[in-house]
Amino acid sequence: MFYFLGQFADQVSALNVFRYITFRTGGAIMTALFFVFLFGPKIISSLRIRQGHGQPIRADGPENHLLTKKGTPTMGGLMILSGALVAALLWADLSNPYVWVVICVTLGFGSIGFYDDYLKVTKSSHNGFGGKARLALEFVIAIAAAYVVTLLDASASSEAITFPFIKDFTLNLGLFFIPFAAFVMVGAGNAVNLTDGLDGLAIVPVMIACASFGLIAYLSGNAVFAEYLQIHHVSGTGELAVICGAVIGAGLGFLWFNAPPAAIFMGDTGSLSLGGMIGAIAVATKHEIVLAIIGGLFVLEAVSVIVQVFSYKLTGKRVFRMAPIHHHFEIMGWTESQVVIRFWIIAVVLALLGLATLKLR
Repeated sequence: MFYFLGQFADQVSALNVFRYITFRTGGAIMTALFFVFLFGPKIISSLRIRQGHGQPIRADGPENHLLTKKGTPTMGGLMILSGALVAALLWADLSNPYVWVVICVTLGFGSIGFYDDYLKVTKSSHNGFGGKARLALEFVIAIAAAYVVTLLDASASSEAITFPFIKDFTLNLGLFFIPFAAFVMVGAGNAVNLTDGLDGLAIVPVMIACASFGLIAYLSGNAVFAEYLQIHHVSGTGELAVICGAVIGAGLGFLWFNAPPAAIFMGDTGSLSLGGMIGAIAVATKHEIVLAIIGGLFVLEAVSVIVQVFSYKLTGKRVFRMAPIHHHFEIMGWTESQVVIRFWIIAVVLALLGLATLKLR
């Protein structure tokens, strides 16, 4: 909404700042942060009353979780999504179609996660929405978003994927680009979902990924910067930096309440929606492969689960003491804070490596 104030810059020169993506990104960060700070306690109190016993804790998980986390309410993703959505609607250019594609993916995945959390709470069971039905709905949303993204990109590379470190080579997938892009979104959503297992573990890497892709979106959407860096220019994607800023602000506010010991859990409502959002931005900016580097921590968590399942089914033996891998290190003797902070460090390093690909080509 504030973007349109820039239209009156000819009459009031001070309003010209509302044209700048960087200014509006900063505004989105602060708006989302204050929104979550202001309404967070009320949301937590309401969820605690409505949920009673809170999120069910895995009986086969680390023993201390049953003592320290029992009774903590979930669906904290509602705090993040509400703060980010308000900030995005206030500061983003709502005439930009990429903004609506990312918002729709975020809310669509968030709705699926909310229903999953609702089933877990009402049934007092760790098992929520059926896996196949859940994935099917995610792919429907992701395929629709991928199709729209290909329509919005009028360049010859709209159905191609680009590769880091290589500036002139693209791989045109044709019609296969849509299922590939959908897989990226669904994979990102579920990878973040698997990472959300300890207090503060998922939200900080999400904010790091959002900061990275906010910069990538800004550079990709600017023809001058894109040409200088030899990256694919996608007109209009710069506005997605405002969305990333809104999530960073909401994430900072949520971390205030999610820091150990957590007063609320993100739940599938937050993790699934935020992962899907990052995946959608990666597809829109043509940086799907870079997502695997910047979001390498999420990939590691997902791969650990896949390896554990296949190993147990094929050999009857487990590779890790427990999957996802953050629980493996807990059982090995790392404290929860050690796991979380060390994983944060890994996320920062991987983000720096991913951003380095913008120049090393």
